[in-house]
Amino acid sequence: MGRTRARDTEHPQTRLDHGGIARIIPSEFASGFELIVDDTPQSHVDLDDPTHLHFEYIVRMGAVIDQLRDGPLTAVHLGAGALTIPRYVAATRPGSRQQVIELEAPLAALVKEHLPLPRDAAIRVRIGDAREGVGRLPAALQGSCHLVVSDVYSGAQTPAHLTSVEFYRELRALLAPTGVLLVNVADGPGLAFARRQVATIAEVLPEIGILADTQVLKGRRFGNLVIAASGSPLPTEWLPRTLAAGPHPAKIAQGAEVASFIQGARVVTDADAVPSPRPDASLFLR
Repeated sequence: MGRTRARDTEHPQTRLDHGGIARIIPSEFASGFELIVDDTPQSHVDLDDPTHLHFEYIVRMGAVIDQLRDGPLTAVHLGAGALTIPRYVAATRPGSRQQVIELEAPLAALVKEHLPLPRDAAIRVRIGDAREGVGRLPAALQGSCHLVVSDVYSGAQTPAHLTSVEFYRELRALLAPTGVLLVNVADGPGLAFARRQVATIAEVLPEIGILADTQVLKGRRFGNLVIAASGSPLPTEWLPRTLAAGPHPAKIAQGAEVASFIQGARVVTDADAVPSPRPDASLFLR
């Protein structure tokens, strides 16, 4: 998440099937380009250096991915925007095989034309709802994914049906025994939504880490929290040092801190799921 952009017609853009406009514009503060959907920054891509991760929460996802098993990865990405993380995996783990599920065909076409993938990247983009798409993935992926990433936003909110324990059980079924789920959660003061999300994921995958800016983790301001979860101990030995070093200093909460974070939070079900909170528009102004 970043800043609001002035409306323009000078840059590549498309109208989305579900309403709104997606645009690709040069980044003002870093090399590369940004994908903007309805004035909300969704992705940053550096075509010359796909290992350049600009958005803070994406940097933290990359730090976790760097800790995973050596060699190529089998990965599934839900809501990948301009495919920043799939590009990163392809660049840092040559030979990886990746599936992406994207709701908007016009957005996928815009990215493909103006931010083309490397020719040697084995990344397949499937069009459709993330939850329905998971059910249509090849059976061979069940129990074989080293990485599953859920980063789905409709505008600035995660849809309700992608926040429930039933949904996370479907993602767990994709993971290999030591596979890791990464979920991007945006929340504000009090962190009521984030606490329920961590409690819900912990119901399915007991090994949990929460990566965030300290002020966000304390519920003092709106921001992104990355939830890393697995059925096996997370490979986090070097993460605290990596996160503290920057470029966006953060911490990882585990064990007793996670238990304290979710104390009293109810597990989300399909029956009571709600979208993530909408941030104030001023959050994106710089």
